[in-house]
Amino acid sequence: MSLRYLTAGETHGPQLTAIIEGLPSHLQLDFEALNFELARRQKGYGRGRRMQIEKDTAQIAGGVRHGYTTGAPVALIVENNDWKHWQKIMNIEPIEGTDEEKRRVHRPRPGHADLNGGLKYNHKDLRNVLERSSARETAVRVAVGAVAKQLLEHFGIRIAGQVIRIGEIEAPSHNLPLDELARVTEASSVRVADAETEKKMEAYIDKIKEEGDSVGGIVECIVEGVPVGLGSHVQYDRKLDGRIAQAVMSINAFKGVEIGIGFEAGTLPGSKVHDEILYSEKRGYYRATNRLGGFEGGMTNGMPIVVRGVMKPIPTLYKPLQSVDIDTREAFAAQVERSDACAVPAASVVLEHVVAWEVAKAFLEKFGGDSIGEIERNYKGYLAQLEEY
Repeated sequence: MSLRYLTAGETHGPQLTAIIEGLPSHLQLDFEALNFELARRQKGYGRGRRMQIEKDTAQIAGGVRHGYTTGAPVALIVENNDWKHWQKIMNIEPIEGTDEEKRRVHRPRPGHADLNGGLKYNHKDLRNVLERSSARETAVRVAVGAVAKQLLEHFGIRIAGQVIRIGEIEAPSHNLPLDELARVTEASSVRVADAETEKKMEAYIDKIKEEGDSVGGIVECIVEGVPVGLGSHVQYDRKLDGRIAQAVMSINAFKGVEIGIGFEAGTLPGSKVHDEILYSEKRGYYRATNRLGGFEGGMTNGMPIVVRGVMKPIPTLYKPLQSVDIDTREAFAAQVERSDACAVPAASVVLEHVVAWEVAKAFLEKFGGDSIGEIERNYKGYLAQLEEY
């Protein structure tokens, strides 16, 4: 069975819900670790007031018993604490009242899904669009990815992320081991490994916020311990790097993705792009470098997966952009909803979890079974095959 999930819920609704199907039985889940990942998403310098309202935790409402998955669909729930202020406005039953009482939105905000969604679904109240298109939905996607992370960790696959750039400020490169990178960035307000860069980024975010503006940046995810051969070259939709790219682009406000050196490859000769193949008795086949980010031909090559995504600045600004009222067709300065000056550190956490999901999905496609024990046998057999090769 293929691993898959669906989410439901609105930003001011009672809860966000996810159903995960295809998890094997007997996977032990660490609930504290799952909720730790949700808390990580809420941190970061430049976040708005919503993070003071919500203290996200995930409830498991199905598919887990006595700490272990049963093989049935796993139901995850993340409650919205702000729901108590929106119960009438977001009620599923019809309500009477003025547009103002219903908090009807008829002024689309540039950079959001408001107008496109209103046109597509024929909504004259754009709240029906913005409630679902909100980045709040990433909370439950992080919960889903946290489960995928625990599956991968069971097989020695580890994931960490970091912020590479916020606006004009770029973090210096480093060679920290993955565990050290995770520890250092977790202690950073902007998820960078360099303390001096952290100070510069905080000052830059403060400056942008004072100007009533917002700022984006670049984030990176690294996955270590991945075996050779996840994904496939035989069909376009089985290439794992392509599937990861789609997942990254599905994150709210992400406008670009690269694997390894990515776009830099377009500026270099081939001799400085491709990774030479080496062999040793201890490591087997490996690459001298990892410029291609752990992929060749749509398949993992045993090197760490390196994925970067670029997040645009949050489009809700305190110095509003121009738009057009869908009722009057008149121009106006776009209305302000609660917003962040910078959500790049949180985006780094979301990136980790969407990548974790795609790697876990590909892992189960390769070594799938209905129980952890069956998958372990399949995986050990494949590793033995690689060693013989």
